[in-house]
Amino acid sequence: MECALYIPPAQWDPYLPPDVRPVRCAAELTGCRWDLLALTPEGCRCLDGLDGQKLRCGMLLVPGTGMPRGIQAETVVTYGLSHRDSLTLSSLSEPVLCVQRALPRLEGGSVEPQEIPLPPLPGEAESLLPLLGMRLLRMPLTAMSAPW
Repeated sequence: MECALYIPPAQWDPYLPPDVRPVRCAAELTGCRWDLLALTPEGCRCLDGLDGQKLRCGMLLVPGTGMPRGIQAETVVTYGLSHRDSLTLSSLSEPVLCVQRALPRLEGGSVEPQEIPLPPLPGEAESLLPLLGMRLLRMPLTAMSAPW
């Protein structure tokens, strides 16, 4: 499977699922169809208006504030603090990841709506939403343990 997270901070690299590639250059995104592509807010800003180039992906994990133009996705999963986002946080003081609706998994099955209390995190929960979403969609469906 081809999975990537576009413009993650370097300190996230050890926490990415094994099959997810950190990508920091837009040129690395073109020329293939991604099974799962996650964009950080910075990644969205950098990709907005790809000068006519199209990125293709099966599933796109993107901030709910807006999807960049030039991306074709079969499924879009949004993250953020809005009640409309598919992945959000129901508490910020003691972070709880909230899955608002059933989310498809690439290898079949789905992640059902639920609240997942999070262990201590290596950063602010809101800024880690793209990483948490990628882990949720790519890691085995067992109890989420603290990888940090």
